[in-house]
Amino acid sequence: MLLKYGKGSLCLNMEELVQANIITANERPGVKSPIQLVRERLKAPLGTLPLSHIVRNKKPEKVVIVVNDLTRPTPNDILLPPILETLHREGVKEDQVTFLVATGIHEPHTVEQNKQIFGENLVERYRFISHDCDSENVKNLGATSYGTPIFINSEVFEADLLISVGVILPHYFAGFSGGRKSILPGVASRETIELNHSRMVELLDSMPPLETNPLSIEMVEGARLAGLDFIVNVVPNSQKEIVEVVAGDFEKAWLEGVKISAEMYEIPLPEEVDVTFVSCGGFPRDINMYQAQKALDHADRITKKGGTIVLLAECPMGFGEETFENFLRMSRTPMEVIEKIRQKFVLGGHKAFGIARVALNKEILLISNFDQQQTAMLFAQKVNDLDEALSFVKNKHGFSFSSVVMPVGSLTVPMIGVL
Repeated sequence: MLLKYGKGSLCLNMEELVQANIITANERPGVKSPIQLVRERLKAPLGTLPLSHIVRNKKPEKVVIVVNDLTRPTPNDILLPPILETLHREGVKEDQVTFLVATGIHEPHTVEQNKQIFGENLVERYRFISHDCDSENVKNLGATSYGTPIFINSEVFEADLLISVGVILPHYFAGFSGGRKSILPGVASRETIELNHSRMVELLDSMPPLETNPLSIEMVEGARLAGLDFIVNVVPNSQKEIVEVVAGDFEKAWLEGVKISAEMYEIPLPEEVDVTFVSCGGFPRDINMYQAQKALDHADRITKKGGTIVLLAECPMGFGEETFENFLRMSRTPMEVIEKIRQKFVLGGHKAFGIARVALNKEILLISNFDQQQTAMLFAQKVNDLDEALSFVKNKHGFSFSSVVMPVGSLTVPMIGVL
């Protein structure tokens, strides 16, 4: 069986697995004409007037479109043209439109990266800005019901019309991406993101349902304070084909997309297993360990205490975030990471916490570009290929170990006991 690894793949010999279950999404096929579907959703959105009517009523001098950064596989070539067509048809000029890249705490894009992601034509015609969570160019829009001050990029505050574009997929502590997440954490200050994300420390061992998840609730409140007018989000399958497009009110449209995404990616299973073989799903889901951690978290849900997780994550861009890397470099054991985060929550460190809580109870074998020392920093053991990993798990668990294979681990979410 071929498992994606970066832009290539590695072969897992399924004959060596006596009790194996392959966990795949309940895939839906991609729609035949996705760009036409986007146009239809703009005309008949959920919970709002059509986008053209909103533009006509608001007569905006400044339109801000919040877009994903390079770590999110977003079909910009499908989503953006119909939005821009609608804006321009209603009289909005090119110089009135700003694209704000929702980097969260990630690095800002270079001009070349913007050209690769959004197309040279768009980058040359429109104003593109990458959010900087440490910039002073933020506005305090008030506080959430949890007391978190919402500091948001000033471009959002100055917008007469605020639109966001995103992808709705499972997320290991927010429940699902998309919708409100374009604003918080997408274009929020480090302080705001840190206060919101700090709640994950108490939630990861027993994640609440979306409707009672305080992180998600606060993200919704943040988007409401920011005045998010209209969203256009897609639900993709594992082949990155568009299964559905939702548009309109950022809560109603997003929740409709969440329902479809959950039906595809939340996979009920009866019990945990000894060994989990998990691929992130290839590039860009394994572009760095900061992103690959999501697959590890999903594999953790199905693996027994004392079991083994074999993670395929090429990570050509290394750890992916400086604070995350430094946190690991300065910690000798998983418990040391966990105690540090519980004492003082630090963004970037939260990813180290996510890895440490898995390594505390399970053995991690990592196939990646990392060397032995870097792999040890991740509390993992480096293996060179899947054959070496198989030899290891047979020596540890015997020849009849129970196992699952997760070809797209960043997306598939095992739900134990939910049948």
